[in-house]
Amino acid sequence: MQIKVMKTLLGTLFLGMSLNVAAADQTLLNSSYDIARELFSAYNPVFAKHWQEKTGKTVEIKQSHAGSSAQARSILQGLPADVVTFNQVTDVQILHDRGKLIPENWQQLLPNASSPYYSTIAFLVRKGNPKQVSDWGDLARDDVKLVFPNPKTSGNARYTYLAALGYAQKSFGKDNQASQDQFLKKFLGNVAVFDTGGRGATTSFVERGIGDVLITFESEVNNIRQQYGADDYQVIVPKTSILAEFPVAVVEKNAKRNGTQELATEYLNYLYSEESQRLLAGFNYRVHNETVQAEFAKQFPTVDLLTVEQIIGGWDNAMKTQFANGAKLDQLLKR
Repeated sequence: MQIKVMKTLLGTLFLGMSLNVAAADQTLLNSSYDIARELFSAYNPVFAKHWQEKTGKTVEIKQSHAGSSAQARSILQGLPADVVTFNQVTDVQILHDRGKLIPENWQQLLPNASSPYYSTIAFLVRKGNPKQVSDWGDLARDDVKLVFPNPKTSGNARYTYLAALGYAQKSFGKDNQASQDQFLKKFLGNVAVFDTGGRGATTSFVERGIGDVLITFESEVNNIRQQYGADDYQVIVPKTSILAEFPVAVVEKNAKRNGTQELATEYLNYLYSEESQRLLAGFNYRVHNETVQAEFAKQFPTVDLLTVEQIIGGWDNAMKTQFANGAKLDQLLKR
């Protein structure tokens, strides 16, 4: 299945190169999270072919990548993105709350709360799993060093922190705040480096050799293993983790000004097509399409996926009680 998917991706990349030889009829800017470069480099020519077949028009799709919170700030400061494909709801919501760039009901405009695919948090360890890591509890041991991004700048890292909190709640009891805090303090104390985004964390772990465990999206750890050598790394998917949604939205104010609203809307709609869902699964993302789910079932182990609502009552409360200046994260990081 993987070989077939990769051949398809290579074919679409070459097609995209041929479509962009001449000046395109329209240009679209997709603002996305840090580790989505390769995904959308593969999706863009697939969509460009679809758009040309549907409308007769060509399109050049540009990408902008950083931590999703940093991307949201850039858009509020004037980055003229037509669409956002982020990894955290709050980074999309802020475009409405602070800039009125998207409608208030943006999550109702596309299926699955405007999240065409999803993932969870998993671990990447080195060959042979030398520290014998199997679950979240092992990450608080004195002999284990961790690498993941800074929750202050990365949606990826906020999912990691909340997944660890969810594990602590399940292990020690939701009312046992002292034991939860003790676990999280040790967990955070084991972090060897806090990078600003997911791609920086990957570089620290793989290329700089820092840490024993890289913690990031399940999709990313599998992609890293495929890219850098399946024999050199091992993927660990904990039995309990978090539902990581990937929300998308048309930045309507920008799209109207750029004359791209129809194009931008179709760009996001097409992520739900069977062809696109298969491409997403090929990049190790979990998808909603039942046909594609069945095709890739062996690729995704069963996980107890806790929602942000179950763990902390939703993203608004998480940002206020955990990640705001002086909130729980800052308290736990104090030595």
